Amino acid sequence: MRSMLCATALGLVVFAAQAQVAADAFVRQLSAEVVDTVKADKAIQAGDLRKVIALVDTKIFPHVNFQRMTASAVGRHWRQATPEQQKRLQDEFKLLLIRTYAGALAQIKDQTLEFKPLRAKPEDTEVIVRSELKGKGDPLQIDYRVEKSGDTWKIYDLNVLGVWLVETYRSSFAQEISAGGLDGLIQKLADKNKAASAAKG
Repeated sequence: MRSMLCATALGLVVFAAQAQVAADAFVRQLSAEVVDTVKADKAIQAGDLRKVIALVDTKIFPHVNFQRMTASAVGRHWRQATPEQQKRLQDEFKLLLIRTYAGALAQIKDQTLEFKPLRAKPEDTEVIVRSELKGKGDPLQIDYRVEKSGDTWKIYDLNVLGVWLVETYRSSFAQEISAGGLDGLIQKLADKNKAASAAKG
C-alpha cells in the first residue's frame, strides 16, 4: 500500500522550469497537467502499461534526478558499484516504479491537490514543496524534495504520510545487499519486474 501511495505521489509531479520561478508554482501547474491527462485517458485508468510508461517517460522521469534517487536508496554501497551495476540498478528501479504507477495512476478519479505555502528563500537550491491530495476519506499528505539543477527544478525524494520514499527503499535495499550483494539486489529487482510483467500478461 505504501509503495502504491508513493507511486501515486510521484506520478502527480513533473518538474521542468526556469530556475527563477518558484518550485511550488511548477508542481502546481504541471502536476495538474498530469492529473488531467490521466483523468481523460481511459486506457491509463484501465491500467494500460504501455500508456503509463509513455506518460511516465515523457512527463515525469525526464524531470527527476533519478541517479540521485537511486544512489540515495542504495546508500553507501552505490560508490562500490561498477558503472554497469549502477546502470542496471537505475533501470530496474525505474521499471519497478513504473509498473507500480500502472495501478496507482488508474486510481486517480476525482482527487484534487492543494498546496501549502512554500517555506523557502529565493536563493535556496533545495526546497520541500508540501501538499495534500484530497478526495474521499482523509487527505493524503504528499511532500516533495526538489533541487535546482541548472535552470530547471528536479525531484529527488518524496514523502507520503510521513514516510520518505528513498528512506523506505534504502531499508529494503540494504537487506538485499546484505544477503546477496549488489548483484543480488539487481536480481531481486529484476525478478520482481518479471513477475509483475507475467502477472499483467
